[in-house]
Amino acid sequence: ERLAALVTDALFHFHGNRYDLVAFVVMANHVHALLTPRQVDGKYVLMRTITQGIKGYTAREANLLLGRTGQPFWQQESYDHWARSTPEILRIVAYIENNPVKAGLAARPEDWRWSSAWERAYGRLLGQEL
Repeated sequence: ERLAALVTDALFHFHGNRYDLVAFVVMANHVHALLTPRQVDGKYVLMRTITQGIKGYTAREANLLLGRTGQPFWQQESYDHWARSTPEILRIVAYIENNPVKAGLAARPEDWRWSSAWERAYGRLLGQEL
């Protein structure tokens, strides 16, 4: 739970500033996030800047929590995909938020504490519709 909270809080850190966080889920061995980069000083924030910031910070902090130093925390891979329509965005959100349900970890998406579905129902995204 400490690591899931760390990653969730990191995703929210620049929400509304460098990007808009649309959907996410933190699972035991991976994270899915759908976000829209924002403009800062007239230029869109690059995806690699966003992911490097999140992964760099969370790797350092997670290794501290785990009592490790100098060990990789994240795999090198990332998958970027541009969603080009509202139906595609909604499909991706459903895929992300249903991840814990499909894995048998929650009965409903909003039951998984480390997700945008939970945050929309009870937390920092309360009242925000897609």
